Amino acid sequence: AEVQKGNAPEERKLQRLFRDGEVTRLIKRCNDFGAGGVSVACGELADGLHVWLDRVPKKYEGLDGTELAISESQERMAVVVAAADTERFCELAAHENLETTVVAEVTAEPRLVMEWRGKVIVDLARSFLDTNGAEKHTEVTVNPPQEDAPALPADFLTGVTALAGDLNVCSKRGLSEKFDSTVGAATVLMPFGGKLQRTPAQCMCAKLPVEGGDTETCSLMAWGFDPFASSASTYRGAYQAVVSSVAKLVASGAELSRCWLSFQEYFPKLGRDPKRWGLPAGALLGAFDAQLDLGLGAIGGKDSMSGSFEQLDVPPTLISFAVTAARLPQIVSPEFKQVGSKVVLLRPEYKENGLPDADSLKQVFAKVQALNAEGRLRAAWTPDRYGIAAGVLKMCLGNGYGFCFEDGADLPLLFGHFCGSFILEVADDVEDGLLLGRVTEEPAIAACGQTAELAHLSQLYEDKLESVFPCNIKTEQADVPAIDYNTDKRVTCRVKHAKPLFLLPAFPGTNCEWDTAAAIRRAGGDTRILVLRNQSPAEVADSVSAFASAVKEAQAIVIPGGFSGGDEPDGSGKFITAFFRNPAISAQVADLLDNRDGLMCGICNGFQALIKLGLVPFGQIRPMDEDCPTLTFNTIGRHQSRLVRTRVSSTKSPWFSRLQVGDVHLLPISHGEGRFICPEPLL
Repeated sequence: AEVQKGNAPEERKLQRLFRDGEVTRLIKRCNDFGAGGVSVACGELADGLHVWLDRVPKKYEGLDGTELAISESQERMAVVVAAADTERFCELAAHENLETTVVAEVTAEPRLVMEWRGKVIVDLARSFLDTNGAEKHTEVTVNPPQEDAPALPADFLTGVTALAGDLNVCSKRGLSEKFDSTVGAATVLMPFGGKLQRTPAQCMCAKLPVEGGDTETCSLMAWGFDPFASSASTYRGAYQAVVSSVAKLVASGAELSRCWLSFQEYFPKLGRDPKRWGLPAGALLGAFDAQLDLGLGAIGGKDSMSGSFEQLDVPPTLISFAVTAARLPQIVSPEFKQVGSKVVLLRPEYKENGLPDADSLKQVFAKVQALNAEGRLRAAWTPDRYGIAAGVLKMCLGNGYGFCFEDGADLPLLFGHFCGSFILEVADDVEDGLLLGRVTEEPAIAACGQTAELAHLSQLYEDKLESVFPCNIKTEQADVPAIDYNTDKRVTCRVKHAKPLFLLPAFPGTNCEWDTAAAIRRAGGDTRILVLRNQSPAEVADSVSAFASAVKEAQAIVIPGGFSGGDEPDGSGKFITAFFRNPAISAQVADLLDNRDGLMCGICNGFQALIKLGLVPFGQIRPMDEDCPTLTFNTIGRHQSRLVRTRVSSTKSPWFSRLQVGDVHLLPISHGEGRFICPEPLL
């Protein structure tokens, strides 16, 4: 039950550790504890190893030697360091609040030896392990492909209305907003684009995290998989999955030649049935042919052949993940940008089996890349099995624009599947492009002599999963008074510093310290990130002492965002507030604020802590009572991650000295407890 439980706070600590150049120079080899547990994580690291299984930390007692040797465990890493470097490596790991244990030793003799309770329970020659065991053979029958053409609707209005409410097309925003898409200042493409945040992005795109600087280099990732196509033909489904994943990257601004692939496979139990063995065989052949046609390599993957329960089988599944890097100015988002824009279709030629001709497909990819490089591309979308009609609908939703198809656009064109094709909003005419129509200001989609109102389609699109993943939750509507507090006088620091020092505590679960520090440095400040350790009572005491001393040197304390203490409900800032209420720290905070004109700032978790401590609004750490302000659960009853428009009501705070009352800023939020409540007189 513990195997696949993620542990984001531990993961963050590992990220910090592995970002330290001294640490990475000490590591000779490294492996994560995935499938196979200790036997694989340690066993793959060297030809000769002696492993002491008793030393392996356990999440619960009662595991025997075999279970310890093969059990998985998330958020653990096995690293090889020189014996002379062991103590230093453990010191560096402890600095990041990580537990380290020496569990094995590299030996000269090429054997894997595992010892448990003083007895050797595994002793295998590396030469035997390298054989992959006994050779195996099986018969494979790849089934001929079944027909997979989607049925055409009776007319355009019927078809586009059905698409808007189809489970495979409809909005997943209610699910997406439960996850933290807004964390990280490097995000380039949000999950949903446009001023209305409605057009889904077809790929992940974020700038590479560069410490102490900035970059225009972005990492991109997209996926491709159609369970209906794979059920009809695993060969064709896998081929289309590769093409779809790569096409999404190209539509987002990437270059074909820079893409790489990784495959995730999931099939029914195979047994000895040749036809069942034909499912993964056909899929691997299809993916391999797509790789050869596009000239792309696969750099990893994961497979499982156990997707059966009694008589129930999973659909044969090969998901293609495509990854690449691109420059920020190249990135294209999919929502329509401008009324009056022409929209064209670029599509390759297709073979008898319905798959795109490889040379033609690469020419289409090259054409999209060229249009983007010339600055002629405003928006791009690659259609899936639900066709051009579904793509245009989603491209309209982000900014609330409409679309008028050309007179020649018929049902086979609008609802057919054109693998590897592109819907492109362009600045001018495109040679070889089929003109689909134009973006309109009127929020409606018109085709084949019929018009579908965007408001109606949007409601169907948003409401389909509303009962499962609530999104447009109806809440009590009330006028929010616009509070204005203008002031000409602001507090300024009596002691001037050319480069004030900002102290950033990193608690277990804090994950925004680097982004916060980067923002402070851009504004001209110096930063110090202090990792607070809690592996033992002694480490907690040391952290209290170190932080109290650091406050004496700082001019400001900034508590970054994250999920301290796992972000448990009803006050995830509890851990932070308990730390700040320590007498040694609260005394230094009081001195900073009262005697040295210092500042404090809290973001997300940090703001929760400022509220719970009384620092907002009283400016001092004090006991809480029933009249104090607090943060409580969102009225929609769930976590929400999205962009919101936030109005400045007061500029009295020194942090807001460059702003104006009434300014509105587009800001990311991610919280389940974002509702500020406060007695009216105190407000």
